[in-house]
Amino acid sequence: MKVKPVRIGLVAPGSPLEADTARDLAALAASLYPDGRVELMFHPQCFLSHGHFAGDDGTRLAAFLEVANDPAIDAVWFARGGYGAVRIAEAAMDGLRAAAADKAYLGYSDAGTLLALLYSKGFGQVAHGPMGQDLRRSGGDEAITRALAWLVDRDAVALEGSVSPDVPAAAFNLTILSQLLGTPWEPDLAGHVLMVEEVSEHHYRIDRYFGHILSNPQMRRLAGLRLGRCSDIPENDRPFGMTEEEIARDWCARTGVAYLGRADIGHDAANRVVPFGDAIRRPRR
Repeated sequence: MKVKPVRIGLVAPGSPLEADTARDLAALAASLYPDGRVELMFHPQCFLSHGHFAGDDGTRLAAFLEVANDPAIDAVWFARGGYGAVRIAEAAMDGLRAAAADKAYLGYSDAGTLLALLYSKGFGQVAHGPMGQDLRRSGGDEAITRALAWLVDRDAVALEGSVSPDVPAAAFNLTILSQLLGTPWEPDLAGHVLMVEEVSEHHYRIDRYFGHILSNPQMRRLAGLRLGRCSDIPENDRPFGMTEEEIARDWCARTGVAYLGRADIGHDAANRVVPFGDAIRRPRR
C-alpha cells in the first residue's frame, strides 16, 4: 500500500536559500523517511535574489500565500531567516484563506513576524523551531531531524524540555518580539510562558529590548518568562556590567513577571521546537 506523503512547502520570506542546501535537505529527508512519507516542496522563490532578499516584496508575498493557501500542502517550513518578513506581513494578513489555517508552520528568527501574525489570527499549529538553512550549522543534521520529527509526527522528542500541555507557550527572537509590539499582528500572550533568545546583540541592546517588552501592559500578563541562548554577543567599548540572565531576572523582578529559568532555544543547531498555545496537544491532521 502506497504511503500518502506529508507535503512540506518551503518558502523564504527573507533571504534566499542556496540550491545545494535544498538538494542536501531533500536527500536528508529521504534518508530519514525512506518509506516516502515526506515530500519537500521548494517554492522557486526560495532561490531568487533581489538585493538582500529572496525576490522582491511582491514575489515573496505571492510565494508565501501560494504555499499557505494550497490545500494540498500539509505544512509550511520557512527556509531561512534574514530580514524581510515584516515587509510582507500586513499584506499577508489579508491574503490568507481558509486552507491556510489547516496546516503547520515552523521557523524562528525573522520568520517570527509571520508566526506572530498566524497565531494572532487564531492558527493552531504554529511553532518556533529549526529552519532549512540550519542544515549548514555545526550539528545541522540533528536540527533538521528535530524539525521534521515535529512537522511529520508531532514527535515530543523535538520539543523544548519545559514545554507542557498544561500551560501555553510561545517563543521569539527578542528583537523581533520587541518590534512586533503595537503592530496589527502583535500576539496575545496572556497566560503564556514566553521564551526568548537573541544573537549578535550587545548587552545594552538586550537590556533595552527587555525593558520595552516587559513594560508593555499585555506582556505583564505572562505566566512567566524563560531565557534561551544569547550567542555571539559583541564586546562593547565599556562592559555593560550584567550578563543576559541577570538582565532578564532584573526586568522580571521590576515588572512582576515570573522568571522561570533557561530555555533550550537559540540561533544554533540545538534549537528545539516550541509549539504556540495548545499546539502541543494537536495531532498532525
